[in-house]
Amino acid sequence: MFSPSQADVRRFFCAVYAKRLQQQPMEAIEMLAGQWIAEHPEYHAELSDVDAALARLGEPGSGTSENPFLHLSMHLSISEQCSIDQPPGIRQAVELLAARRGDLHAAHHEVMECLGTMLWESQRAGRPPDGQAYIDQVRRRATQD
Repeated sequence: MFSPSQADVRRFFCAVYAKRLQQQPMEAIEMLAGQWIAEHPEYHAELSDVDAALARLGEPGSGTSENPFLHLSMHLSISEQCSIDQPPGIRQAVELLAARRGDLHAAHHEVMECLGTMLWESQRAGRPPDGQAYIDQVRRRATQD
């Protein structure tokens, strides 16, 4: 299983941003990351300086939802979950939410909250993540006004 460090994640997103700017060829995962980067112009300045991004590792707030690297990683995670439908049912739940909101990006932001809740509850309880609870939470959002 691939388990990148925080520094690896920062290098990856900064490299993808640079490749996008220079219109260089990218691998499939880089193209997907590049699409999410394009959706977040507010992160472009931070993504343009890998040395500064690495220097900020460990600073207060570097692990919060305001962290562009965490945010983009969550977009990638949700995209990958949907592409392989793992946990089973997540693809349909996200599609329902996106249809309800009329915007995949906005739906992803809501799914991030559900994903974050699932991970927090898992860590707090010391048990594996509950994929079904995660999907149920996304489905509830898709059926609420």
